Amino acid sequence: MSDIGFKYKGRREDQRFITGQGQYTNDHNLPGQAYACFRRSDRAHAIIKSIDVSAAKRSPGVLAVLTGKDVADAGFATLPPIQPPPGRGGQSLLAPERPILARDRVRFAGEEIAVVVAETQGQARDAADLIEVVFEDLPVLIGVERAMAPGAAVVHDHIPGNVCFDFEYGDEKATADAFARAAGTVSLTAESPRVAPNPMEVRGALAAYDEANDVYEFYSPNQGGPSFGHELSIISGIPHEKIRVKMVDVGGAFGARTAPFSEYPPLLLLAKQLKRPVKWLSTRSEDFLTDNHGRAVSMRGELAYDANGKFLAIRTEWRCDSGAYLSHAGAFTNSINGKVIGAGVYQVEAMYGRHYQVMTNTAPTNAYRGAGRPEANYIVERLVDEAAAKLDMDPFELRRRNMIKKSQFPYKTLTGAMFDSGDFQSLAAKVKEEADWKGFAARRRASRKNGKLRGIGSAVFIEPSGGGGMKKDEVAVLFDKDGRAIIHNYAGPSGQGHETVFPELVARMLGIDAARVTLKQGDPDGPHLIGHPSIGSRSTFSYGSAYKVASDIIIEKAKKIAADELEAGVNDIEFANGVFTIAGTDRTMTMTKVIEKSCAIVPSPLDTVADYGVSLAFPSGAHVVEVEVDPDTGAVEVVRYTAVDDIGNVINQVLADGQIVGGIVQGAGQVFGENCQYDETDGQLLTGSFMDYCMPRAGLIPAVGLFNIVVPSPNNPLGVKGVGETGSTGSMPACMNAVLNALRTVGVKHFDMPATPARIWSAIAAAKSPAA
Repeated sequence: MSDIGFKYKGRREDQRFITGQGQYTNDHNLPGQAYACFRRSDRAHAIIKSIDVSAAKRSPGVLAVLTGKDVADAGFATLPPIQPPPGRGGQSLLAPERPILARDRVRFAGEEIAVVVAETQGQARDAADLIEVVFEDLPVLIGVERAMAPGAAVVHDHIPGNVCFDFEYGDEKATADAFARAAGTVSLTAESPRVAPNPMEVRGALAAYDEANDVYEFYSPNQGGPSFGHELSIISGIPHEKIRVKMVDVGGAFGARTAPFSEYPPLLLLAKQLKRPVKWLSTRSEDFLTDNHGRAVSMRGELAYDANGKFLAIRTEWRCDSGAYLSHAGAFTNSINGKVIGAGVYQVEAMYGRHYQVMTNTAPTNAYRGAGRPEANYIVERLVDEAAAKLDMDPFELRRRNMIKKSQFPYKTLTGAMFDSGDFQSLAAKVKEEADWKGFAARRRASRKNGKLRGIGSAVFIEPSGGGGMKKDEVAVLFDKDGRAIIHNYAGPSGQGHETVFPELVARMLGIDAARVTLKQGDPDGPHLIGHPSIGSRSTFSYGSAYKVASDIIIEKAKKIAADELEAGVNDIEFANGVFTIAGTDRTMTMTKVIEKSCAIVPSPLDTVADYGVSLAFPSGAHVVEVEVDPDTGAVEVVRYTAVDDIGNVINQVLADGQIVGGIVQGAGQVFGENCQYDETDGQLLTGSFMDYCMPRAGLIPAVGLFNIVVPSPNNPLGVKGVGETGSTGSMPACMNAVLNALRTVGVKHFDMPATPARIWSAIAAAKSPAA
């Protein structure tokens, strides 16, 4: 399938995006719409003694005010989180109720308490400020260590010790035995700080109710409209078929636009009560407070090896800050992905992992670009570099000795995962060559002459892509009266380029002009399909494979039409490059002509709905980073970045490269500054604006050297693997290993994210002090 790729001519989406013609949620308006604003908690943990909305109701322009009692009386319920496999001792995830609007208690600063609807946005905001809430403060728990401390207060009464899930995998005893006979071990702690997703587009929604047809229309940024509507149905009790989620452009997602937020369901209720559309648009400050955060994982890892540097066992512990409530996917991804790739790309004789999901008085955390994959590889690759430093061995040599070999694929791990394909040795060899690993010593000497500390770091990693709760992903290829193909799938894009990739893929397989193929994703007016939203780096190999199945069916249908037109038997018809030919002759008919003929019949006999069963593929990669550190200021500069990735067959190289670079910058952004910080005494978010929160900027990463090693996946007909999260998975360990490599030269033995100038300067100063 190496011929499935095509040359890049620009994304179809780009023209409207760069000329300001995108239609995001806030660009949609309906006649007579009113505006909503939420009254939020200014406390992180408190009992609600009373709520007085009388002044708000009297405020100019106010149409309605709802509290938690109102939505509870309407039957609104919690969206259940995805249940991981049974945990330690067979326990299940303890899921707390998430009131749509807080009723008796608030558990994090920013939680929704009431909603006001008024004629204008300004009037709604003014009225929301008039709602008086009397609180009785409760102890605040910030961070997993405080939440798990003996005698700590509880965030939810039915979750003792604030641990809602205790998950383990591997063989605890065999791992302990391997450590007991090891020639050497290394151990370390590592933080993956809490981050705010910060898509360019803030959250918002527009809800309308069609009384005549008893149907709701809903506009909101999402990663898959049908899935989004189904979850709105679960929360509200409104039948799924009565909620039509309209197609909108989405200004970034990163996992934060998958499931509905608590602000959305009340808008449905209000639209019906008022018989008017209701719009809500968050502020950036509200997004900082209440968008599901990412990461927030504290880890401890240990690696045991024999006298020859052969890895014997790995043992890890994760303490995952779930926040005040459980998001739809956070606990699941922070459990299962550690199990799937717990030993990374290496062979070990034993492994054991234990993950605690912990409740705190902070915003809930959710799956965020990588969703546990970066952490799983981060702790492993940090341990490998630590072992290499202790053994005074080249890190790549140590990796080479312990990697799973290409001949061993498909490879079944000790926890039952099946890696489909890979070639880690080739990845490592390629990245060493392209990064000029051998020339680093000379570059380090040159930096030293300039008063700088130079470090180099590497990471070789693997991650799962795909999977999901549904058994299949469906697509439809339909033809209009003009012979144009309208293709449909369930997932929604948020920057991946679906509108370009899927039409060009279908056009190439059918041999027709791509300009005559248009994608409509999650179209409520289109065919009813089932599937998954854009999650888990799965869209191209899952929906792309379904389009391959559909195209093959269409070709077989078209053969019959071509055979009739050419007056030949179906078995005598061959198809290649968009042309049907009677075997052994020069008599032909193009697919385009066949489509035109078929469209005289409505619906077209070529119309096809097809599906592809859910599967996994395992992309992998090897990244090398070089940094320079100014020891006088702690400032760190990434001076070189080289990435070699195996994403299987590449459909569109430019878009794939864009996904990888975007992920690299996102991972590096976390390493070098991103960090949501709460005041430990009162639970207030200290980094609630771009004045306080360090977002990555364009100059953070230099031009990235991007390369591919292609090992097609045997698990799908396109031979592709996921690409959306490889960059963030590889950049975290590679960047931090580079920083540590530089700091070790001045005696720093341990350092953790974020690698900000102040923290680096303090670590260097501490290493120089006599006490050190």
